[in-house]
Amino acid sequence: MDLAVEIYRITRNFPREELYGLTSQLRRAAASAPSNIAEGAAGRTKQQFSNYLSNAIGSLNEIDTQLELALRLGYVKATDYDRLYQALDECLALTYGLRKSVNRKQQAESSQQKEQAHGS
Repeated sequence: MDLAVEIYRITRNFPREELYGLTSQLRRAAASAPSNIAEGAAGRTKQQFSNYLSNAIGSLNEIDTQLELALRLGYVKATDYDRLYQALDECLALTYGLRKSVNRKQQAESSQQKEQAHGS
């Protein structure tokens, strides 16, 4: 959420002609990442949650590309880019880690179910 708030804050200063372009794309991706995590965590199966986490990772990677484009176009100062990139990198690491943990739990449950089925 902090990254999304910062993306919204920084895009306020983008040129007006980017309102329906880069500004909109960055904001959608920034809102999409935490939204996918929240939606996936809401009573879904582990497989579904993993899929939502993959979608969140996709949105975070979109932010990565779009932020670099904004930097190259001069819409974002290097200091702001560096700060946002650090936050983005942390979000990616946490989301990848969470997905890995969810997938491990899913595999463990699947193995346990197979053992119970063979033991019955």
